[in-house]
Amino acid sequence: MHRVAVIAVPPATTFDLSIPELVLGEMTVNGRRGYEVRVCTARPGPVATSGSLRVAVPHGLAAADDADTVIVTGTGAREDIDPRVLASLRNASAAGKRVVSICTGAFVLARAGLLDGRSATTYWAKSEEFRRRFPEVTLRPDVLFVEDGNVLTSAGLSAGIDLCLHLVRTDYGPAAANAVARLVVAPPVRPGGQAQFIATPLPPESGTSLADTRAWALERLHEPLTRTTLAAHARTSVRTLTRRFHDETGLSPLQWLLHQRVNRAQELLEIKDLPMDQVARLSGLTTTDSLRQHLAKRTGLTPTAYRAAFTRHAD
Repeated sequence: MHRVAVIAVPPATTFDLSIPELVLGEMTVNGRRGYEVRVCTARPGPVATSGSLRVAVPHGLAAADDADTVIVTGTGAREDIDPRVLASLRNASAAGKRVVSICTGAFVLARAGLLDGRSATTYWAKSEEFRRRFPEVTLRPDVLFVEDGNVLTSAGLSAGIDLCLHLVRTDYGPAAANAVARLVVAPPVRPGGQAQFIATPLPPESGTSLADTRAWALERLHEPLTRTTLAAHARTSVRTLTRRFHDETGLSPLQWLLHQRVNRAQELLEIKDLPMDQVARLSGLTTTDSLRQHLAKRTGLTPTAYRAAFTRHAD
Protein backbone atom coordinates (compact mmCIF):
# COMPACT_ATOMS: atom_id res chain seq x y z
CA MET A 1 0.00 0.00 0.00
CA HIS A 2 1.26 3.47 -0.91
CA ARG A 3 1.55 5.67 2.18
CA VAL A 4 0.61 9.35 1.91
CA ALA A 5 1.16 12.06 4.52
CA VAL A 6 -0.85 15.26 4.14
CA ILE A 7 0.67 18.16 6.05
CA ALA A 8 -1.75 20.78 7.36
CA VAL A 9 -0.06 24.18 7.71
CA PRO A 10 -2.20 26.69 9.63
CA PRO A 11 -4.19 28.60 8.60
CA ALA A 12 -5.12 25.66 6.36
CA THR A 13 -7.55 25.82 3.44
CA THR A 14 -10.18 23.26 4.39
CA PHE A 15 -11.24 22.39 0.84
CA ASP A 16 -7.65 21.64 -0.20
CA LEU A 17 -7.05 19.67 2.98
CA SER A 18 -9.95 17.35 2.17
CA ILE A 19 -8.88 16.54 -1.40
CA PRO A 20 -6.18 13.87 -0.86
CA GLU A 21 -8.38 11.75 1.42
CA LEU A 22 -11.41 12.14 -0.85
CA VAL A 23 -9.51 11.13 -3.99
CA LEU A 24 -6.69 8.86 -2.85
CA GLY A 25 -8.62 7.39 0.04
CA GLU A 26 -11.34 6.16 -2.34
CA MET A 27 -8.93 4.22 -4.54
CA THR A 28 -8.95 0.42 -4.32
CA VAL A 29 -6.97 -2.31 -6.07
CA ASN A 30 -8.66 -5.72 -6.24
CA GLY A 31 -10.85 -4.74 -3.30
CA ARG A 32 -7.99 -3.37 -1.18
CA ARG A 33 -7.10 0.24 -0.54
CA GLY A 34 -4.37 1.60 -2.78
CA TYR A 35 -3.35 4.37 -0.37
CA GLU A 36 -3.09 4.91 3.34
CA VAL A 37 -3.66 8.63 3.86
CA ARG A 38 -2.77 10.31 7.16
CA VAL A 39 -3.21 14.01 7.86
CA CYS A 40 -0.49 15.44 10.08
CA THR A 41 0.83 18.74 11.38
CA ALA A 42 3.69 20.14 13.44
CA ARG A 43 1.52 20.35 16.56
CA PRO A 44 -1.19 17.66 16.63
CA GLY A 45 -4.56 18.86 17.82
CA PRO A 46 -6.83 21.72 16.66
CA VAL A 47 -5.50 23.47 13.56
CA ALA A 48 -6.69 26.92 12.51
CA THR A 49 -8.12 27.27 9.01
CA SER A 50 -8.60 30.19 6.66
CA GLY A 51 -12.30 30.23 7.55
CA SER A 52 -14.30 29.88 10.73
CA LEU A 53 -13.62 26.16 11.19
CA ARG A 54 -10.97 24.47 13.27
CA VAL A 55 -9.79 21.02 12.23
CA ALA A 56 -8.56 18.34 14.63
CA VAL A 57 -5.39 16.77 13.21
CA PRO A 58 -4.29 13.67 15.16
CA HIS A 59 -0.84 12.94 13.73
CA GLY A 60 2.53 14.62 14.09
CA LEU A 61 5.17 14.95 11.40
CA ALA A 62 6.46 11.44 12.07
CA ALA A 63 3.73 10.42 9.60
CA ALA A 64 5.71 12.19 6.87
CA ASP A 65 8.86 10.26 7.81
CA ASP A 66 7.05 6.98 7.06
CA ALA A 67 5.30 8.16 3.88
CA ASP A 68 6.05 7.48 0.23
CA THR A 69 4.36 10.72 -0.84
CA VAL A 70 4.15 13.95 1.17
CA ILE A 71 1.49 16.51 0.26
CA VAL A 72 1.21 20.09 1.54
CA THR A 73 -2.20 21.62 1.01
CA GLY A 74 -3.27 25.26 0.72
CA THR A 75 -2.44 27.68 3.50
CA GLY A 76 -2.39 31.36 4.32
CA ALA A 77 1.02 31.00 5.99
CA ARG A 78 3.96 32.84 4.47
CA GLU A 79 6.83 33.84 6.78
CA ASP A 80 5.56 32.07 9.91
CA ILE A 81 5.79 28.47 8.71
CA ASP A 82 6.92 26.08 11.45
CA PRO A 83 10.61 25.18 10.82
CA ARG A 84 9.80 21.55 11.60
CA VAL A 85 7.48 21.44 8.58
CA LEU A 86 10.20 22.83 6.33
CA ALA A 87 12.75 20.36 7.68
CA SER A 88 10.33 17.46 7.19
CA LEU A 89 9.77 18.43 3.55
CA ARG A 90 13.49 18.80 2.89
CA ASN A 91 14.13 15.37 4.41
CA ALA A 92 11.39 13.80 2.31
CA SER A 93 12.77 15.28 -0.90
CA ALA A 94 16.35 14.33 -0.03
CA ALA A 95 15.16 10.76 0.51
CA GLY A 96 13.73 10.70 -3.03
CA LYS A 97 10.11 10.72 -1.91
CA ARG A 98 7.42 12.35 -4.01
CA VAL A 99 6.67 15.81 -2.64
CA VAL A 100 3.45 17.54 -3.70
CA SER A 101 1.67 20.82 -3.10
CA ILE A 102 -1.92 21.80 -3.70
CA CYS A 103 -2.82 25.45 -4.30
CA THR A 104 -0.86 27.82 -2.02
CA GLY A 105 0.99 24.87 -0.51
CA ALA A 106 3.54 25.82 -3.17
CA PHE A 107 4.57 28.73 -0.93
CA VAL A 108 5.59 26.17 1.70
CA LEU A 109 7.62 24.09 -0.76
CA ALA A 110 9.30 27.25 -2.01
CA ARG A 111 10.12 28.36 1.56
CA ALA A 112 11.73 24.95 2.07
CA GLY A 113 13.90 25.59 -0.99
CA LEU A 114 12.45 22.64 -2.90
CA LEU A 115 11.32 24.69 -5.89
CA ASP A 116 14.57 26.56 -6.55
CA GLY A 117 15.46 26.18 -10.22
CA ARG A 118 12.29 24.18 -10.88
CA SER A 119 9.05 24.85 -12.73
CA ALA A 120 5.98 25.11 -10.50
CA THR A 121 2.47 26.49 -10.32
CA THR A 122 0.10 27.78 -7.67
CA TYR A 123 -3.33 29.39 -7.42
CA TRP A 124 -3.44 31.98 -10.22
CA ALA A 125 -4.73 34.74 -7.92
CA LYS A 126 -1.56 34.43 -5.81
CA SER A 127 0.86 34.23 -8.74
CA GLU A 128 2.19 37.79 -8.54
CA GLU A 129 2.83 37.43 -4.82
CA PHE A 130 4.60 34.14 -5.46
CA ARG A 131 6.83 35.70 -8.13
CA ARG A 132 7.81 38.53 -5.80
CA ARG A 133 8.70 36.17 -3.00
CA PHE A 134 10.41 33.45 -5.05
CA PRO A 135 12.00 34.83 -8.23
CA GLU A 136 14.27 31.77 -8.42
CA VAL A 137 11.26 29.56 -9.25
CA THR A 138 9.98 29.30 -12.84
CA LEU A 139 6.31 29.95 -12.19
CA ARG A 140 3.71 28.67 -14.65
CA PRO A 141 0.52 30.35 -13.42
CA ASP A 142 -1.64 29.33 -16.38
CA VAL A 143 -1.65 25.53 -15.97
CA LEU A 144 -3.43 23.05 -13.71
CA PHE A 145 -0.36 21.25 -12.38
CA VAL A 146 3.36 20.83 -12.99
CA GLU A 147 5.54 17.77 -12.49
CA ASP A 148 9.26 18.52 -12.19
CA GLY A 149 11.20 15.46 -11.09
CA ASN A 150 9.92 14.22 -7.74
CA VAL A 151 8.17 17.53 -6.98
CA LEU A 152 4.62 18.24 -8.19
CA THR A 153 2.60 21.42 -7.69
CA SER A 154 -1.00 22.21 -8.55
CA ALA A 155 -3.14 25.26 -9.02
CA GLY A 156 -5.99 26.04 -6.67
CA LEU A 157 -9.13 24.26 -5.58
CA SER A 158 -10.34 21.69 -8.17
CA ALA A 159 -6.88 21.53 -9.78
CA GLY A 160 -5.85 19.65 -6.64
CA ILE A 161 -8.31 16.93 -7.64
CA ASP A 162 -6.72 16.79 -11.09
CA LEU A 163 -3.29 16.40 -9.56
CA CYS A 164 -4.41 13.64 -7.17
CA LEU A 165 -6.02 11.78 -10.09
CA HIS A 166 -2.70 12.17 -11.91
CA LEU A 167 -0.99 10.50 -8.94
CA VAL A 168 -3.44 7.59 -9.11
CA ARG A 169 -2.90 7.32 -12.87
CA THR A 170 0.87 7.31 -12.37
CA ASP A 171 0.80 4.72 -9.58
CA TYR A 172 -2.00 2.40 -10.70
CA GLY A 173 -2.88 3.26 -14.31
CA PRO A 174 -5.74 5.05 -16.10
CA ALA A 175 -8.48 2.50 -15.39
CA ALA A 176 -7.99 3.02 -11.64
CA ALA A 177 -7.87 6.80 -12.05
CA ASN A 178 -11.03 6.80 -14.15
CA ALA A 179 -12.84 4.71 -11.53
CA VAL A 180 -11.89 7.19 -8.80
CA ALA A 181 -12.88 10.11 -11.03
CA ARG A 182 -16.36 8.61 -11.37
CA LEU A 183 -16.64 8.26 -7.59
CA VAL A 184 -15.73 11.88 -6.95
CA VAL A 185 -17.70 13.10 -10.00
CA ALA A 186 -14.68 14.68 -11.69
CA PRO A 187 -13.36 14.64 -15.26
CA PRO A 188 -11.09 11.58 -15.66
CA VAL A 189 -8.29 13.56 -17.32
CA ARG A 190 -7.55 17.24 -17.51
CA PRO A 191 -3.95 17.49 -18.75
CA GLY A 192 -1.57 19.40 -16.51
CA GLY A 193 -0.96 21.91 -19.27
CA GLN A 194 -4.62 22.86 -19.47
CA ALA A 195 -5.36 26.43 -18.49
CA GLN A 196 -6.40 27.09 -14.88
CA PHE A 197 -9.31 29.18 -16.04
CA ILE A 198 -11.04 30.07 -19.29
CA ALA A 199 -10.74 33.67 -20.45
CA THR A 200 -14.28 33.50 -21.93
CA PRO A 201 -16.18 31.33 -19.44
CA LEU A 202 -19.41 31.29 -21.49
CA PRO A 203 -19.69 30.33 -25.17
CA PRO A 204 -20.92 32.94 -27.66
CA GLU A 205 -24.66 33.47 -27.60
CA SER A 206 -24.96 32.00 -31.09
CA GLY A 207 -22.96 28.89 -30.17
CA THR A 208 -23.27 25.86 -27.96
CA SER A 209 -20.86 23.91 -25.80
CA LEU A 210 -18.70 21.28 -27.49
CA ALA A 211 -19.30 18.81 -24.64
CA ASP A 212 -21.73 16.80 -26.76
CA THR A 213 -19.24 16.63 -29.63
CA ARG A 214 -16.45 15.47 -27.32
CA ALA A 215 -18.73 12.79 -25.84
CA TRP A 216 -19.68 11.72 -29.38
CA ALA A 217 -16.01 11.53 -30.37
CA LEU A 218 -15.13 9.42 -27.31
CA GLU A 219 -17.49 6.74 -28.61
CA ARG A 220 -15.73 6.80 -31.99
CA LEU A 221 -12.03 7.04 -31.21
CA HIS A 222 -11.42 4.01 -33.44
CA GLU A 223 -12.78 5.92 -36.44
CA PRO A 224 -10.72 8.31 -38.63
CA LEU A 225 -11.99 11.50 -37.00
CA THR A 226 -10.80 14.83 -38.38
CA ARG A 227 -11.39 18.47 -37.55
CA THR A 228 -13.87 18.55 -40.41
CA THR A 229 -15.75 15.56 -38.97
CA LEU A 230 -15.90 17.16 -35.52
CA ALA A 231 -16.93 20.52 -36.95
CA ALA A 232 -19.75 18.86 -38.91
CA HIS A 233 -21.06 17.21 -35.73
CA ALA A 234 -20.82 20.49 -33.81
CA ARG A 235 -22.46 22.32 -36.74
CA THR A 236 -19.74 24.94 -36.86
CA SER A 237 -16.75 25.87 -38.99
CA VAL A 238 -13.35 24.23 -38.51
CA ARG A 239 -11.92 27.58 -37.45
CA THR A 240 -14.61 28.13 -34.82
CA LEU A 241 -14.33 24.53 -33.65
CA THR A 242 -10.57 24.91 -33.16
CA ARG A 243 -10.95 28.15 -31.21
CA ARG A 244 -13.72 26.84 -28.98
CA PHE A 245 -11.96 23.51 -28.44
CA HIS A 246 -8.93 25.35 -27.11
CA ASP A 247 -11.11 27.59 -24.92
CA GLU A 248 -12.87 24.60 -23.38
CA THR A 249 -10.04 22.05 -23.11
CA GLY A 250 -6.76 23.94 -23.48
CA LEU A 251 -5.93 21.71 -26.47
CA SER A 252 -6.50 21.72 -30.21
CA PRO A 253 -9.04 19.16 -31.51
CA LEU A 254 -6.31 16.86 -32.83
CA GLN A 255 -4.24 17.13 -29.63
CA TRP A 256 -7.34 16.27 -27.60
CA LEU A 257 -8.10 13.28 -29.84
CA LEU A 258 -4.54 11.99 -29.50
CA HIS A 259 -4.64 12.37 -25.72
CA GLN A 260 -7.92 10.45 -25.50
CA ARG A 261 -6.67 7.72 -27.86
CA VAL A 262 -3.58 7.13 -25.76
CA ASN A 263 -5.82 6.97 -22.67
CA ARG A 264 -8.00 4.38 -24.42
CA ALA A 265 -4.93 2.36 -25.41
CA GLN A 266 -3.75 2.35 -21.79
CA GLU A 267 -7.12 1.10 -20.59
CA LEU A 268 -7.18 -1.66 -23.21
CA LEU A 269 -3.66 -2.74 -22.30
CA GLU A 270 -4.64 -2.89 -18.63
CA ILE A 271 -7.88 -4.81 -18.70
CA LYS A 272 -7.97 -6.78 -21.96
CA ASP A 273 -5.62 -9.43 -23.29
CA LEU A 274 -5.74 -8.14 -26.85
CA PRO A 275 -3.06 -8.36 -29.54
CA MET A 276 -1.18 -5.10 -29.95
CA ASP A 277 -2.55 -4.47 -33.45
CA GLN A 278 -6.09 -4.65 -32.05
CA VAL A 279 -5.22 -2.27 -29.22
CA ALA A 280 -3.86 0.15 -31.80
CA ARG A 281 -6.95 -0.19 -34.01
CA LEU A 282 -9.57 0.03 -31.23
CA SER A 283 -7.90 3.05 -29.64
CA GLY A 284 -7.66 4.88 -32.95
CA LEU A 285 -3.86 4.92 -32.99
CA THR A 286 -4.16 2.70 -36.10
CA THR A 287 -0.77 0.93 -36.13
CA THR A 288 1.44 -0.80 -33.59
CA ASP A 289 4.26 1.61 -34.48
CA SER A 290 2.03 4.57 -33.69
CA LEU A 291 0.87 2.90 -30.47
CA ARG A 292 4.46 2.29 -29.41
CA GLN A 293 5.57 5.82 -30.25
CA HIS A 294 2.79 7.67 -28.45
CA LEU A 295 2.68 5.39 -25.42
CA ALA A 296 6.43 5.70 -24.94
CA LYS A 297 6.15 9.48 -25.17
CA ARG A 298 3.40 9.50 -22.51
CA THR A 299 4.73 6.87 -20.10
CA GLY A 300 8.29 6.01 -21.09
CA LEU A 301 7.21 2.38 -21.56
CA THR A 302 6.62 0.14 -24.55
CA PRO A 303 3.12 -1.38 -24.83
CA THR A 304 4.46 -4.74 -23.65
CA ALA A 305 6.22 -3.18 -20.66
CA TYR A 306 3.14 -1.11 -19.82
CA ARG A 307 0.90 -4.18 -19.90
CA ALA A 308 3.31 -6.06 -17.64
CA ALA A 309 3.39 -3.18 -15.16
CA PHE A 310 -0.32 -2.36 -15.08
CA THR A 311 -2.26 -5.48 -16.02
CA ARG A 312 -5.61 -5.54 -14.22
CA HIS A 313 -8.58 -7.87 -14.50
CA ALA A 314 -11.95 -6.47 -15.39
CA ASP A 315 -14.69 -7.04 -12.83
